[in-house]
Amino acid sequence: MKIAIGFRTHDGPWGGGNRFAIALSQALEKRGHLVVNALRDDDIDLALLLDPRARHPSATFNAATVLRYRCFKNPNLITVHRINECDERKGTRGMNGLLKRANHLADHTVFVGEWLRHLDLWQNGAEASWSTIHNGADTAIFNAEGWQPWSGDDPLKLVTHHWGGNWMKGFDVYQKIDSMLDEVEWAGKIEFTYVGNLPDGFAFQRTRHVPPLDGHALADELRRHHVYLTASINEPGGNHQNEGALCGLPLLYRESGCMPEYCRGFGLSFDSPDNFVDALGAYLVHRDYMDAASRMPDYPHTADRTTAAYIDLFESLLEKRSGLLQSRKRRRNLAKTAAALWPY
Repeated sequence: MKIAIGFRTHDGPWGGGNRFAIALSQALEKRGHLVVNALRDDDIDLALLLDPRARHPSATFNAATVLRYRCFKNPNLITVHRINECDERKGTRGMNGLLKRANHLADHTVFVGEWLRHLDLWQNGAEASWSTIHNGADTAIFNAEGWQPWSGDDPLKLVTHHWGGNWMKGFDVYQKIDSMLDEVEWAGKIEFTYVGNLPDGFAFQRTRHVPPLDGHALADELRRHHVYLTASINEPGGNHQNEGALCGLPLLYRESGCMPEYCRGFGLSFDSPDNFVDALGAYLVHRDYMDAASRMPDYPHTADRTTAAYIDLFESLLEKRSGLLQSRKRRRNLAKTAAALWPY
């Protein structure tokens, strides 16, 4: 089959969406399928819509492009809409409306987390059928080879990484840790490294800050630490925690967004800066830390598992394409579809 993935990939650090598009493209090609990133040819079987925004620098097509393609080139195109965003993630306005309107074109919708699917936005249903496929990281890069667990003698080294520098990535907690590093009570007990971009005007005082890294350089940096921390708020389906966990690091995660469904069973949780210290303190008991570390080889969220689920889905949808096209005609007509996307 010929698959169009609506994302222009980049070399170097460019966020989880970039790594997802690269991994899926490689897996599809390994399976013998042809991958393109634009809707130009008239023989494309399936389009994966990744971003609804018309001017996103990495998006190669949006819902309006899909509509024009289906109207004027190939009405048999199957459209899968991957939902990995929401306004709740960054306190924005407008993203949810774009997602809902773009979803009018979907023959199938994929959510990257159950938390995301249960937002009020989708309670009247996504268009057509839907499924949840969790994100996963590449174990050829993110693995525990050479990683050493905490001995209990040296400071406990915490690390996190984010491409986006939005405050809701967890900077209320990261700022708290930065201030803790200046307190006598915590001297010599913990260290903290932040890898990635920062909010405008924000600077750490005692935290080690490393510019964005990607691939093996990022994995090497993560493996220099003992615990992977994510304090992200309303995260719809992150990949950063997967990369840390697959490098062997027990997780310390916030009970927010999709984090519980990705992280539960593989670390300790907290729900605010106020009780973060309690969770951290539990890891400072070496026995409890080693118990968590012993479970990390079973962490399930790998890129192989994720891409296999997408490929199985794509092949299944194309096997029943005629039925999907009939269902599409019953659900909506062209005029209603165009109206739902206007203005786009």
